[in-house]
Amino acid sequence: MPQRRRSVALAGVSLVAAVALLWGAAQHVVGAQPAAGAAAPASTSAAAPRLTGLPDFTVLVDEVGPSVVNIRTVERVQPRESDPAAPDEDMREFFRRFGIPLPPGALPRGPQRPDRGPEQRQRGVGSGFVYSADGFVMTNAHVVDGADEVIVTLPDKREFKARVVGADKRTDVALVKIDATGLKPVRIGDVERLKVGEWVMAIGSPFGLDNTVTAGIVSAKQRETGDFLPFIQTDVAINPGNSGGPLINMRGEVVGINSQIYSRSG
Repeated sequence: MPQRRRSVALAGVSLVAAVALLWGAAQHVVGAQPAAGAAAPASTSAAAPRLTGLPDFTVLVDEVGPSVVNIRTVERVQPRESDPAAPDEDMREFFRRFGIPLPPGALPRGPQRPDRGPEQRQRGVGSGFVYSADGFVMTNAHVVDGADEVIVTLPDKREFKARVVGADKRTDVALVKIDATGLKPVRIGDVERLKVGEWVMAIGSPFGLDNTVTAGIVSAKQRETGDFLPFIQTDVAINPGNSGGPLINMRGEVVGINSQIYSRSG
């Protein structure tokens, strides 16, 4: 099983249109004034804990999970032409293993391969989420950048070829379209009301494992990373393949798109 990476995850902050929840805000209670002549208490009891227990994410998973998709990209590459005068690679390996020098012309020639057309190969795996019921899906710009073909897989395992409607590298946001209807869109939250320390959840396809759920808190906001807009920083476990998936608050609203991992290894 993939291990949780000890890294910092960063989520984009550009999708913020609707109202979000101020989850866990402290409630200020003003105590009543003692009646005239009443004796003050001899001692003050310790303040009650502000937080008890841990949140249950099961309802959020049931609500948002059907809107999270897997995105697979494909690129067409021209195969390298084989040189009919090149020595056979198996023979080269044989002589290398036994330390035998390779005099010019000492090895048989490799077979000449027929000409072939472009080959398709998987370029990468990412995540996304349904933005509208008629097939608009949001993801990261870097997930679909340079792809010759984009394939969206829904949680019910239906696959669709998608076309890229638009992408913005600075915000790392892209919009793709699939020919599907009746999809379940997410609800968009307001990042301005998101608080540091608030619980958030991510759903995506780390290492190609569809609809994987991880949770944590908002570690910081307005985190500068250079060329991109300021990010939400979170300690939610994010791995390759989570890119483009939603960051969700406790009301089931999307407050960001998982975009980058910051770690010592890069």
